[in-house]
Parts: sequence; structure tokens; C-alpha cells
Amino acid sequence: MKVKHLIYTILIVAIGGFITYRVLSNKSKNDDSKKTNDKNSPTTVKGIVIKTVTFDNNLSLSGSIDANEQVEIHSEVSGIVEGIFFTEGSFVSKGQVLFKVNDIELKAQLRQAVTKEGLAAENERRAKLLLQKEAISQEEADIAKADLASAQAQSQLIRAQISKTSVRAPFSGKIGLRNISPGTYITPTVLVAKLVNTGKLKITFSIPEKYASEVRSGSVIDFTVSGSRKTYNAKIYAIEPEVAVATRTLQIRAIADNTDGKLFPGTFADVKLPLNTIKDAIVVPSQAIIPIQDGKKVFIANNGQAKEVMVDATTRTDSSILILSGLKAGDTLITSGVMSLKDEAPIKVKVQK
Repeated sequence: MKVKHLIYTILIVAIGGFITYRVLSNKSKNDDSKKTNDKNSPTTVKGIVIKTVTFDNNLSLSGSIDANEQVEIHSEVSGIVEGIFFTEGSFVSKGQVLFKVNDIELKAQLRQAVTKEGLAAENERRAKLLLQKEAISQEEADIAKADLASAQAQSQLIRAQISKTSVRAPFSGKIGLRNISPGTYITPTVLVAKLVNTGKLKITFSIPEKYASEVRSGSVIDFTVSGSRKTYNAKIYAIEPEVAVATRTLQIRAIADNTDGKLFPGTFADVKLPLNTIKDAIVVPSQAIIPIQDGKKVFIANNGQAKEVMVDATTRTDSSILILSGLKAGDTLITSGVMSLKDEAPIKVKVQK
């Protein structure tokens, strides 16, 4: 009886194992079939039909704004400041006296030098008369003449030092905050204030060397500054004669009017440099471009498959990029899912306008 039950149990287990094996085998085949079908099913992507347009080829660059003229005001002589003749933050004219250093000692030295100069002039006059009478030698007359020239030079030197005690504005402009007060002992190392001319401003920027031949002096650029929506204009007036080896860029400088005083030196500028206008240009969305080691590539639709195409891309804007070669009008460019696509992968394209 027990043997009979054991045989039934073995049969039931064997039948159950066989059924389980068949179920798992069929499931595995179904999964493999499903994967094969999924692999062969086309990927739905978005795309556009390429059309040619007229493209204003502009370079977007970063630049810096500098004053047309700027200088740090220092004294050339040491001494006590006896007078300050400018107001901080005010406009000063060229040649205006900004401050005065005490010159009492220098004036005393000048009186002494003038006295010596007069004595040397008299000695030189007498030496001439004596030389005519052959009472002295030519050498003695030359010494008297040299003494006069030395005395004159000493007087001229002291007068130059006295003139330096009155510090004047080298050009018209706005003067900044002063760092001295009347009575301050000043030396040439002390910064008194900064003087800037902001009636015109310089915009300095650099372009890649490949565009160097397309820039001309006299061209007009547009630029904006942070915190303002206004677009300003400047004219290129100077171009560096050589490309910087370290950066492979060419430095350019333009000048802009700032009569309203709304632009400030030291700020950054977003520069738009016009190069040329290209007719029948091909411009594509930036998201369609895939950077690779040897350059850039895109995918186009070709008979239901994705086709990999190498392109030569150049000027980039906020949302698009100019294509020089690799694409033509009428190609269907894939614009979505490009990072996961492979060459000859099946695709289904939804063309967008």
C-alpha cells in the first residue's frame, strides 16, 4: 500500500515538473520574440525638413568697457599739501589746478640759485674783457663760461620743481574720490585720486583667428550691458596687428559715445560683431548637433532609417548653428533623441514645421 502511494507521488511530481518546464520554456521564447520585435520596431523621433535662409552672420562675444582716457593723480614732489582745488566726483577741465604742494623751500633755493647765476654772469662778462686784453688765458675764460651755464641750469631745475608743486589735470574728465586732505605730507607714491574721461568709452574684445580676415576698421558693432535692455553702438578703430599665440585670438577695440553717462568703465559688454550676410544658408537647431572627437555630426532620415552625417558647423546663436557643409536643402534632419540613435537604426519621423 505504501509502495503504491509512493509511486503515485513520484508520478505527480514528474508531471508537475514537466508542466513547469514547458511553461518556463514558452515564456522564454515569448520574451525573446518580444525583444526581437522591440529591437526591430522603429523609434519615433522628431525632425525638420531643411530649408535655406538668409543668415546675418554675427559673432556673439564678451568684451570689457574702459574709459577713453584714465590716469592716477600723483604728486611729482614731496611736501605738505597746502590747497585742494577740486570736488570729489566733479568734472574738471584740462590744465585746471587740482592741488598745491607747499613750495617755500624751493622758492628760497631759487633765490639762492638766481643770485649765483647773476654772479656767474658777471664773472663771465669780466672774463671776456680780460681775454680780449690777453690778461687771462682761454682756459680761464672757458671756466667762467661753464660756471654761468651751470648756474643757469640750476635755476631752471628749481623752477621746474616749483612748477610741479601745482598739479594740473592732464585732460578733461571726471575726478574720483580723493585720498588726501590739506596738511597731508605727500610723496610721489601717494595716490591722490583717479581722473577718467567717460565722454567716450573703449570696448575691447577678441575674436577667433579664423575670422581675422573678415573684420575691418570702421565697422559698427552692437553691444549691451548687464542691467539694461538698451543696445549701444560702437565703431571699430583699432585692430591688433598680430594674433595672440597663447589664445589664438585677435584683439579688437571700438569706441562708443557716452554723452548720457549711463555706461561705466570696468563693466562687461555682450558684443555682437557683424561679419557678413549669407544667402541660401543652412541653419539648424543646436540640439541636433552631436559633438564627437573628430568634429560634429547629425542624423538625417534616409528610407526609414537614421543616417549619420558629418557636418562642418560654424557660427552659433542662442538656439541655432550655421552649417557650412554636410547638409543640403530637402534633407530631413532629426532633432530629438539623437544621443541614443545609431547609424541605420529604424526610425519613424514626425516632421515639425
